[in-house]
Amino acid sequence: MLHSTRIAGLGFYVPERIVKNDELTQYMETSDTWIQERTGIKERRYAKRYEETTTTMGVKAAEVAIERAGITAQDVDFIVFATLSPDYYFPGCGVLLQRAMGMKEVGALDVRNQCSGFIYALSVADQFVKTGMYKNVLVVGAEFHSCGLDFSTRGRNVSVIFGDGAGAAILQPSENPEEGILSTHLHSDGSAAEELSYLNPGCHGGHWIDDQTRLSEYPSADSMDSILITPDMMEKEQIYPYMNGQAVFKKAVVKFPEVIMEALGRNGLTPADIDVLVPHQANLRISQFVQRTLRLPDEKVVNNIQRFGNTTAASIPIALTEAWEQGRIKKGDLVCLAAFGSGFTWASALIRW
Repeated sequence: MLHSTRIAGLGFYVPERIVKNDELTQYMETSDTWIQERTGIKERRYAKRYEETTTTMGVKAAEVAIERAGITAQDVDFIVFATLSPDYYFPGCGVLLQRAMGMKEVGALDVRNQCSGFIYALSVADQFVKTGMYKNVLVVGAEFHSCGLDFSTRGRNVSVIFGDGAGAAILQPSENPEEGILSTHLHSDGSAAEELSYLNPGCHGGHWIDDQTRLSEYPSADSMDSILITPDMMEKEQIYPYMNGQAVFKKAVVKFPEVIMEALGRNGLTPADIDVLVPHQANLRISQFVQRTLRLPDEKVVNNIQRFGNTTAASIPIALTEAWEQGRIKKGDLVCLAAFGSGFTWASALIRW
């Protein structure tokens, strides 16, 4: 028997430190006006280095979601953790969260789909719940961007955009077929993967030293330490995130409305039926373009990028939780989630609250 999957609890966490645009002018040639005109961002949050991690932020968001769902950490049957900024290259944050929260020996799955990560994770969790395999699935999206950005003029196009934070949801079965997740829609196109990418974020990216020499030819630890970052990586700026903003924008403004319309069409609905649209907080200009395309009024679209920046996999659960806390989402509302990002990957989910 297939169940409906409802969101039983939501929570989010953002670090205390607020970084306004003017603060970034200390490190790079930019201005508050320049940043706001291009992204809509006024400020973002940065985690405390050496004290906070992607996992610790995820734990704080999860604790709120678990409490609001009326369960305990011991009731969680499965974890799906979405992030592009894990504490370790491996193992993933899912098991670290399981350990930190003292959970029983449940399964933990890590999703690496960047900006669309939370919807991908939500879709995976939905399958487990509606088939009856699990009753309480914890879905987390968390990011610690600030520790890996290029805070120079060279990196400003990327670095001014991103912030840190986490969001979480508890998914449970529902006997009411008219509520919960109606459908999810996942897509990818890797033909332009490098247009938004992080090619060599450390030793796992340094398999090649040059065209003739392989890492395997340097078996000693001392040799490996000396080639974690090569001159070629530095010259090509591969040790920092790269984004072709124009290419991303052009693709996003097509795929965002497309995947939303796919979800609506699957369920026999139209844009006018949407009560709340929660887009991934990539860029306020993208969200506004999508809003105009779908002809949605301001009160139906959730945007908090102005205060938190782009928190990648955390952006949708943070925005969704805020909207719910503010009373913008009510029982019976049709809520649409949509995301587009690195990969390229894009996704949507339609939920009857």
